[in-house]
Amino acid sequence: MYYPNGWPYQNAYYAPMVQYGMPRYQWNPGYAPGYEQSSNVAGMMRDYGGNPYVVDMNEVTVQNNNFRTALWTGKNLQLTLMSLMPGESIGLEMHPDVDQFLRVEQGLGITQMGRNREQLTFQQYVEDDSAIFIPAGTWHNLTNIGNIPLKLYSIYAPPNHPKGTVHPTKADAMAAEQENHY
Repeated sequence: MYYPNGWPYQNAYYAPMVQYGMPRYQWNPGYAPGYEQSSNVAGMMRDYGGNPYVVDMNEVTVQNNNFRTALWTGKNLQLTLMSLMPGESIGLEMHPDVDQFLRVEQGLGITQMGRNREQLTFQQYVEDDSAIFIPAGTWHNLTNIGNIPLKLYSIYAPPNHPKGTVHPTKADAMAAEQENHY
């Protein structure tokens, strides 16, 4: 194939993985048993943990309307989708043994962090495409300060919620956490 400006990638060792001859999202999982891929968002809202899985993260994150939905829970890692309504926050929390990564896909928010709950010395505005890294033992909160839902996903290492967790609202999440004593 001819490229008018030469090789299209800055790094000669990088090239996108393509299933040649098959359009995106129509890859047949029968070629690799156990692997799943879908563009049906409604069908994606379940926990695929323990199995190889490929998904359009932006699409599934923006389509999620639950406060929290576990999409993939493995032995050492968990990915949850979150949707915060305008003015809503995750709630001040700290995970003593869990590192956390948040990625904002839609909306505007403010994140606060600190070594103790009374001194949240780190504060940063976040928006689409922002990545937030939260070390284990750090108190943190994220608040939607925009006028549309704040859509994000969270990666926990190790997992922080039971496999298959779905909390339609923040009140449901808080009730489940009290019930499970965490």
